[in-house]
Amino acid sequence: MLGPAVVGGGVLVVLVLVSWLFKRVRGGSADERQSRSRHRDAQERDPPVDIGDVEEVAIREFSDHHSGERRAVGKVEGFVVFVEDVPDACEVTDVIRIKILSFNRGHTSATATHLETV
Repeated sequence: MLGPAVVGGGVLVVLVLVSWLFKRVRGGSADERQSRSRHRDAQERDPPVDIGDVEEVAIREFSDHHSGERRAVGKVEGFVVFVEDVPDACEVTDVIRIKILSFNRGHTSATATHLETV
């Protein structure tokens, strides 16, 4: 006969496995599902900008590029644009004029260069 500690441990393991499987089938948290949904939507639409376009965007945040360079993140009609060569004096919420340089492979975001702070 199994002791109460062994039975309790077995029940705990089963509960953890069932919880993990439920989360995998369900697709993760609500935020994760929303993020995947937005990404799919972005992949299905044409970008609202073309290479060479000049736009004005508000800086939403800064990110570090894999090269180590600091990049501003802005949006044009919800489309994400990573902006390089942003002066150190720029801050979140500053409005900048940018020029679109390229798209990522799936055309779900673009890279731009900073032209001036508005």
